[in-house]
Amino acid sequence: MSDEKNPSGINRRKFLAAGWGVALVALVGQAGLAMSNYLKPGKQAGGFGGEVVAGKPQEFKPGTVSLVQGGRYYISALENGGYLAMWWRCTHLGCTVPWVAGEKQFHCPCHGSLYNDKGEVIGGPAPRPLDLFPITLVDGNLVVNTGEPIAREKYDPSQEFHV
Repeated sequence: MSDEKNPSGINRRKFLAAGWGVALVALVGQAGLAMSNYLKPGKQAGGFGGEVVAGKPQEFKPGTVSLVQGGRYYISALENGGYLAMWWRCTHLGCTVPWVAGEKQFHCPCHGSLYNDKGEVIGGPAPRPLDLFPITLVDGNLVVNTGEPIAREKYDPSQEFHV
């Protein structure tokens, strides 16, 4: 079909080329937006990177350490009534550190660092105690802000949260 017979000047080839161009721009735009959202650190309500409800203070028996899976931290309920929210990440190389209740200590599976219930290093290559997260009391629940890790050089009683 020539342009002389089509007064608008758009033939099938130009129309399809324009359609493919628009589709390509839309595809690249969607891919760019998806990549941006993937790479951007997001704060999720109730998930790691934001505020996570640990539970009511009475749920944590003094002298115990409890895992809060969704927040990637442990709540240590100390004998004196204080609470610590400790990130489960080893300060040596970032491995996930499990609590071994029978031995009352954290054992890093990667290089053998050991921590007590206050997060203090009691053995291994870890250079400092486990990082803490701030705790607040909201509507009767311990709420931990996992978006604000606190690096510390040593344990100090002032780091404890008291109800």
